[in-house]
Amino acid sequence: MGILERIGKKVLYFLQIVGEMLKLLGQTIYYFREAPRNMQSIFSQMAIIGYETLPVASVMGFFVGMVLALQTGSELQKYGTQDIIGAIVGLSMVRELGPVMTSFLVAGRVGSAMAAEIGVMKVYEEIDALKTLDINPVRYLSMPRFIACILCLPALTLYANCVGMAGGALISHLHPKIFVSYATYYDSLQTALKFKEIGAGLIKSFVFGGIIALVGCYIGFITSGGARGIGRSTTRAVVLSFMLILVADYFLTRILL
Repeated sequence: MGILERIGKKVLYFLQIVGEMLKLLGQTIYYFREAPRNMQSIFSQMAIIGYETLPVASVMGFFVGMVLALQTGSELQKYGTQDIIGAIVGLSMVRELGPVMTSFLVAGRVGSAMAAEIGVMKVYEEIDALKTLDINPVRYLSMPRFIACILCLPALTLYANCVGMAGGALISHLHPKIFVSYATYYDSLQTALKFKEIGAGLIKSFVFGGIIALVGCYIGFITSGGARGIGRSTTRAVVLSFMLILVADYFLTRILL
């Protein structure tokens, strides 16, 4: 009975978290109507999420593309089919690696910062002060971050995809064991990439952006326990974001195939 009791408590706690996150999501979407009055906050968050992430996204995308070309090109060269390396790199980046790796990057860099920032406000009762001033915390804190995240993540993913494909082209042309001309690489890439694949990757990144913002804000709102609690919340936000991104990636892939 003790084991069943512990399992039941875990299930109830999980369902409580799901319910609270769905409630926060509904409230955030409800306050979308206030977005025109909060454009300054939205643009500020977009600068943090998008512009300031570009250098790291460039390095990540470039080296992921090069590693992908190096791994696949070495195997394709054994069978004399290295001419299709452009298609493999392009499809891998657009369908999976671009959206997922960029989402992990943003979750680790921005999602944790959201949880920490709102968590500090929660611990030091700044959120209660907002309520006293008749300012809704969801409208003031969650809505701008959510909108900025769902707008910036698809753009970052598209950028990382382009940088990754350029990195793949470079290593495919310069590596002596692979050596595929730029023209052959981009012909293969252009033949393989269709609007459906690009659109599917952007839909994934749109959903992942919503997950990162929702998790970061939710964990921040439930933070307690002083400095130690803020540290735990930062870790929880990153771990939970990673898990939900992977789960969502599976179901979106099933739907969009």
